[in-house]
Amino acid sequence: MSFRGRLGLESARIPHSARHGLVWLGRGKLYVKAGTLRFATTGYDELKEGDYGVPFQMISCILIQPGTLVSHDALRLMARHGTGLVAVGEGGVRFYASMPFGPNSSQRARRQVTAWADPEQRIHIARRMYAWRLGEVLPVKDLSALRGIEGARMKESYRFIAQKYGVPWKGRRYDRQNPNAADLPNQAINHAASAVEAAALIAIAATGTIPQLGFIHEDAGIAFPLDIADLFRDCILLPVAFQAVNEYEKKPHIPLERHLRKLAAKMFRREKLVIQMIDRIKNLFDDDPRRRETIR
Repeated sequence: MSFRGRLGLESARIPHSARHGLVWLGRGKLYVKAGTLRFATTGYDELKEGDYGVPFQMISCILIQPGTLVSHDALRLMARHGTGLVAVGEGGVRFYASMPFGPNSSQRARRQVTAWADPEQRIHIARRMYAWRLGEVLPVKDLSALRGIEGARMKESYRFIAQKYGVPWKGRRYDRQNPNAADLPNQAINHAASAVEAAALIAIAATGTIPQLGFIHEDAGIAFPLDIADLFRDCILLPVAFQAVNEYEKKPHIPLERHLRKLAAKMFRREKLVIQMIDRIKNLFDDDPRRRETIR
């Protein structure tokens, strides 16, 4: 029996390079029987109860959500055939661990390193990411100036999106030493940022790129995931955060973070966030990095 519906594998048998090949599994056991990878599940929204054969050689990466057990034989079989495994939160709102793997070619990672090490290419990549966010290619070629322009525009975005969702907004305040000391909107933004960063880590694991080599963020060990997460601050992160504040005010007996995770998981699935992130990463490194600037 093959996966159907949301997983969409019954009609797709093409090489990894031509598709993302991501499969989300939850509430079951991934195991091996007669040399075949199988998944037995009690069922959930996206998949009915049953015992399914998994076409692992046609899949780039399997994402296991809460309630999933993986046998040692399954790990061995997947590692042998280069199929990735990532343990994530529900809907991809957390990134817990990944099995070492990557594409058959190191070309994407090598292009990332080359672009990162070359000052001209590095600022070119940074400008492209700012262009995606802001909708235009800025003439500025200094990273500090780009950050300043982006920061000024984000202040307006915070105000506008907060107003859209009816949330009082007093400005962005974040104390790294005590993140829970902030007001509700800022707490929600902190939780939403963690969720979107987790999705970016999944996309980076699936594309075989290097998390430490960021183009806008520099010092963090997850600098590149932070770069990718910021591409979706206006369209995903802030709407989820302010919606969570609304839900919390209606049901304050449920922790704000739980509201946030539930809403984020739904939006990530609906907007295919991880897929969008993978497409952006491929767009950065799979084409000639010296091509003319574009916001495509």
